[in-house]
Amino acid sequence: MAHGSELEIERKFLVVGDSYKQEAYDSSRIRQGYICSSRGRTVRVRIRDSRGYLTIKGPSANGGLARYEFEKEITLSEAENLMKLCEPGMIDKTRYLVKSGKHIFEVDEFYGENEGLVMAEVELAYEDEPYEKPSFIGKEVTGDRRYYNSQLKEHPYTTWEK
Repeated sequence: MAHGSELEIERKFLVVGDSYKQEAYDSSRIRQGYICSSRGRTVRVRIRDSRGYLTIKGPSANGGLARYEFEKEITLSEAENLMKLCEPGMIDKTRYLVKSGKHIFEVDEFYGENEGLVMAEVELAYEDEPYEKPSFIGKEVTGDRRYYNSQLKEHPYTTWEK
């Protein structure tokens, strides 16, 4: 997770099977909403277990690989109050952390309107940095906007034509 102001380089993948649950060394429940989810500027409120965060993300560059991200921890009550200002559509998921080589894959299992979707992402130091793919990694979806959380709020996975 990027903190302060830095460029984030991430690759996103679909997940096959559920072996990630056994391989995970940590997991947390995440609820998040969007105060603003216009293209190029997203303002997100997140409650992770019992901690609150406010995140502002800039536009994606390089086909979805990198974007500016600003994040600050806020109190739980601030986060709960800001949730009330959010646009309709809440993202609710469990995030599992799985170590693979020198990287950590974040695997998100979605609930509610996005039930059935499981996605993994890995953060890289530079765009073509090599990484070890865990066995549960499926098709790469980096840069496919349908899989952005801000899009899943508008067009939930359960409504997609399979």
